[in-house]
Amino acid sequence: MLNPSIFREYDIRGLVDKDFDAVGVQHIGQAFGTKITRESDSLELNTPLIIIAYDGRLSSPTLAENITKGLLKTGVRIINIGCGPTPLLYFSSHHFKANGAIMITGSHNPPEFNGFKMIMDQRALFGSEIKDLNDLISKNNLENKSGGTMEKTSVHNIYTQHIIKDFQSHYKNTAKMCIAWDPGNGAAGEITQDLLAQIDGEHYLINGEIDGTFPNHHPDPTIEENMSQLCDVVNAMGCDFGIGFDGDGDRIGIVDDKGRLLFGDQLMALFAEEVLETHKGATIIADVKTSKRLFDTITDLGGIPLMWRTGHSLIKKKMRDVNSPLGGEMSGHIFFNDRYFGYDDALYAALRFIGILSQKKIKLSKWIDNLTPVFNTPEIKIPCSHEGPHAQPLSKFDIVNALKACLDADKVDFNPIDGVRVTTKNGWWLLRASNTEDILVARAEAPSEKKLEFLLNDLEFYLKRAGLKDTP
Repeated sequence: MLNPSIFREYDIRGLVDKDFDAVGVQHIGQAFGTKITRESDSLELNTPLIIIAYDGRLSSPTLAENITKGLLKTGVRIINIGCGPTPLLYFSSHHFKANGAIMITGSHNPPEFNGFKMIMDQRALFGSEIKDLNDLISKNNLENKSGGTMEKTSVHNIYTQHIIKDFQSHYKNTAKMCIAWDPGNGAAGEITQDLLAQIDGEHYLINGEIDGTFPNHHPDPTIEENMSQLCDVVNAMGCDFGIGFDGDGDRIGIVDDKGRLLFGDQLMALFAEEVLETHKGATIIADVKTSKRLFDTITDLGGIPLMWRTGHSLIKKKMRDVNSPLGGEMSGHIFFNDRYFGYDDALYAALRFIGILSQKKIKLSKWIDNLTPVFNTPEIKIPCSHEGPHAQPLSKFDIVNALKACLDADKVDFNPIDGVRVTTKNGWWLLRASNTEDILVARAEAPSEKKLEFLLNDLEFYLKRAGLKDTP
């Protein structure tokens, strides 16, 4: 039996030493191969093809080996593309027209974590589809066939040339820029080095070696302390800006020439301007944590803003449903369905960012300063589990539901699309339950510091009423 808590909303994720023994991982592979062979829309008479890749964590090669053993029991054909970022797997799935794909990655989590992101027919598995895998395992309802095969190949160069060609064909006569780069010792390091050898300009790369111990800092580019090393390089070398990636290369973080960290919604404002020039009136999607400023900007540019639930799988599905050319999250997942395949690729987003800003011929700090000023918090992460020093009597979902009941009782309007987003005359505040961690996520935004303080007091008041034992 596998720990059911590892089967999460967007992926399978857990502690390596606790949740992923060899037999359990083989069962996960066998369950995924079973699902592909029974449900894939693109199966005809050919043997199902599944792509496998893994990030730079120390545990990833072993997990890849064990999940391969499980897949082979379902008679599928496997192409192992080796170590690289998650976007490399997404690209390979399209390149080989695969029926399925599995990325072994712990994303931005600490080194002791790992997991699996899964693709079927070029779309991410999420929600009940991931829970289905656990049902197949627990009921021993698994395919058992002979004839499975596995081969190894590299697509690094094919992928690199694809995104370089897009960059060079769309951004002519770009100004040469000075850029600092930090893949954070994550899986994007090797490809980042390949890209820099082909991009004009002056480049300074740090933490480019793939190292699953993450010796320099945690690979999450949305946390300021993780970007401080990159800021030091930007300041020391007089760079135009710095670019950081997370552990598996699907999230991007940017610091400007003054060392200020940009969040995903600020990047989306820049990208939306370009995309809406060629997709006039298009729907642009951003998650519920996003600044109102972005939604206003999209409207001003002639687009249709759509607020949606947080989660890369959920955003990608909604983009397909409404034919959106661009989507993004506060966390730095940027999805281009314009000239690209609609998935989150931080390396591709980095090249488009460079191209757009270079053609604007304006310093990034100047562009930021020209935005409508707002005062907001970063993501406030509130521990919420039944264990540990911050143990809570209620679950994160129970607290969100209790909060909704309090707001209903007070006749306060709120958007329930993903947790609670309350808009008042002072601005807005948000509380939602994370689908990947045992935390509640809060955020607030206002047009002034004083009004932001009012919002945070309001949030704290309702958190206490909802039953949160300790408020931040």
